[in-house]
Amino acid sequence: MPGDRPARPPARFPLPLDRLGSAARPAERELLRPQRPLRQAAEDAARTRTPSGLGLDSATVRARMVERLRAEGITNEAVLAAFAAVARHEFVDSALANQAYEDTALPIGHGQTISKPSVVARMLQLLCEGGYASAQGHLGQVLEIGGGCGYQAALLARLARRVTSVERLRPLADKARANLAQAGVRNLRLVHGDGRLGHAPNAPYHAVIAAAGGEALPDAWTAQLALHGRLVAPLVDARSGLQRLVVIDRVDKGERGLVRRELDAVHFVPLKSGVS
Repeated sequence: MPGDRPARPPARFPLPLDRLGSAARPAERELLRPQRPLRQAAEDAARTRTPSGLGLDSATVRARMVERLRAEGITNEAVLAAFAAVARHEFVDSALANQAYEDTALPIGHGQTISKPSVVARMLQLLCEGGYASAQGHLGQVLEIGGGCGYQAALLARLARRVTSVERLRPLADKARANLAQAGVRNLRLVHGDGRLGHAPNAPYHAVIAAAGGEALPDAWTAQLALHGRLVAPLVDARSGLQRLVVIDRVDKGERGLVRRELDAVHFVPLKSGVS
């Protein structure tokens, strides 16, 4: 008859989980219903594979680099803020991007490198401790020798009123120009020229920084250094043949107005003449 129902077949064991119903005790029901724990495990695994906010374009990964710099003795807050703001991975080849925030120098082509963040930070902090910068709260007019891929120039642009960056290798100058345009840097002039000559049209400079070292500092650099300005550059020690950071302050006009100190041992590419 229409109201009749077929007899239920005898139960087979083990029972499907969704048919245990109230036949199981409460503790057993919890153990035998794995849907929620499995879903939670999947969500945890997804977070492990793709952690939120840790991409190379994230401020978090740069913040970790900044904290390492702070732990190594970089205390100038303006310098640390510049490192937190400028995306270093955008200035290196994509194949090396995953190393961008490690404290290591990386090749940028043509026998040149982008310097270690710790060394760049040390040099920028030295510049910011100079007489003019201490009085004004910024670096003023800056000359950079050896612009490379443009990373240090982008940092300087956040610390200075205006930056003039000189690069002798045309392919690197073109690369730096593209990188700096992408980064939106505007208070900077990039010059393809001989860095040993500085750049007289924009002189004098309140700060001069070099990313290449020779056996002597070119006269043009100190000649273009403003009163109360500071120069930071690597220089080869004639006795040991090794490079050291040299800091020169102009406290008065003329050669006698230059005060020089030698500091940390460093290793930069050689300073060369001419353009290519």
